Amino acid sequence: MIDVSALTHHYGTRCALDGVSFSLVRGLHMLLGPNGAGKSTLFSLLTRLTPVQQGEIHLLGQKPDRNTMAKLGMVFQQNTLDLDLTVGQNLSYYGALHGFSKTQSLKKAAPLLEHFSLADRLNDKVRSLNGGHRRRTELVRSLMHSPSILLLDEPTSGLDPKARSSLSDAVRSLCDQQPLCVLWATHLIEEVDDKDDVVILHKGKLRAHNTAQELRTLHQHPTLAKVFATLTADDGTERGA
Repeated sequence: MIDVSALTHHYGTRCALDGVSFSLVRGLHMLLGPNGAGKSTLFSLLTRLTPVQQGEIHLLGQKPDRNTMAKLGMVFQQNTLDLDLTVGQNLSYYGALHGFSKTQSLKKAAPLLEHFSLADRLNDKVRSLNGGHRRRTELVRSLMHSPSILLLDEPTSGLDPKARSSLSDAVRSLCDQQPLCVLWATHLIEEVDDKDDVVILHKGKLRAHNTAQELRTLHQHPTLAKVFATLTADDGTERGA
């Protein structure tokens, strides 16, 4: 559902991505990397916010265009909700951008609001919500148009451990229920489960792509944290795939 081939991107003389290639199918994929690894640059390229310099991106089997971008959902690292509107008003405004009436927007949002435990917050102003509920609202908004691909850029940033765990559980259960490809960017090792597919970036290079369990076996380390530390070591003594 997402195919990246030899993707390279520079900001002046700095190389943000260096020949990155990987393919992702349906399910949850964790994009793991320290700050400056190239995660945000990759997301900018996938969403066409930044034009591709070198390499190719295919979404749903074709190069990104207006039709494929309509099948893409996105939650940015920074909150993008209007704090002075209610949850319902935020969702209705977003739905209008996709050509939905207010009634259609709320109808499409209803099962998602139930899934993310927000049904009773529809008329609450976003400003009154805690960080976890705001993130859940953004997830509902990003899924209203039934995308095939969902990109999450550090979605748990600023949340407490309980809120992070709750959000993670809700996304995982959604992946089990729908034919959705989710790419979740994070630098928090604890957000990765043993069976998760993991893509590790460091300094713009792909350092590994496998399940967390297979990476531990391959590198003979008891924890993914140790694997991650090894693959992102500055001395570059070990690389894996």
